[in-house]
Amino acid sequence: MSKNSVALIGFMATGKTTIGKSLAIYLGEEYRFIETDQLIIQKTGKTISSIFTEEGEEKFREYENEVCEKVSKFNKVVISCGGGVVLNKKNVESLKKNCHIVLLRASPKEIYERIIRNGKTSRPVINIKDSKREIKKIQKFRKPFYKEAAEIVIDTTEKKIQNIVREIAIKTLLKT
Repeated sequence: MSKNSVALIGFMATGKTTIGKSLAIYLGEEYRFIETDQLIIQKTGKTISSIFTEEGEEKFREYENEVCEKVSKFNKVVISCGGGVVLNKKNVESLKKNCHIVLLRASPKEIYERIIRNGKTSRPVINIKDSKREIKKIQKFRKPFYKEAAEIVIDTTEKKIQNIVREIAIKTLLKT
């Protein structure tokens, strides 16, 4: 079976949601956009922060695994994956069956600026005293997981959305 979907992975604020929505439109009306975190919110009726606080990260990762298993079976979807989805090999294996896995990355400075600029203060990392250092620390820890999972790597720092979308479409050979 040939792959006809795209899973976008990467750290928060690398553009997974924004680029994913644009990519789904670019690929044509038969493609739809899915966000794993939103599906978890719909499934549980709780925010991601609430799940972490009330049930813990382990339970959140269980929900994430269930969602990845489900969406990996869909055809012609663009999936924006939560930043930590790659921490579970089962998620990556599920996604690789039907998806081109594209890693979006950006510099820690760019990520920090995007988070602040977009007012995403619900992000736990922003509530830490030294957010920039925490971003670097998490990125360093996740780097080998992202590297192992990714088929394609695209740096989104200072690039226009439409250029990134075209680059993904060309590299995955999914064009309308």
